[in-house]
Amino acid sequence: VQLQASGGGLVQAGGSLRLSCAASGRTFSSNPMGWFRQAPGKEREFVATINWSGSSTNYADSVKGRFTISRDNAKNTVYLQMNSLKPEDTAVYYCAASGRRYYTETDRPTDYDYWGQGTLVTVSS
Repeated sequence: VQLQASGGGLVQAGGSLRLSCAASGRTFSSNPMGWFRQAPGKEREFVATINWSGSSTNYADSVKGRFTISRDNAKNTVYLQMNSLKPEDTAVYYCAASGRRYYTETDRPTDYDYWGQGTLVTVSS
């Protein structure tokens, strides 16, 4: 099982990026998925999560109103649209998938069984 995150890069403050996370090796269409990030010198933190159908989402307060998580189960892919980016959004972004079918969306890292390799987002001021 692999989760391949992509879409990171360098962007100016106020700009936008769209991250993608494509899963292979098994389907996650019945499983919640999420995004986390880790800034230099800091611990990994929750960013956003989405339930198996896409009907329910949850966000960290720091990104609420600026980021949108979505999924395409036919493509086994989850996305993170990031708008109005700030320098403090600079981090390595990781996608994650839970092994629990039909589980609710969750912000707890321990609820996720599969992790991608991360993609670097750098926001310049």
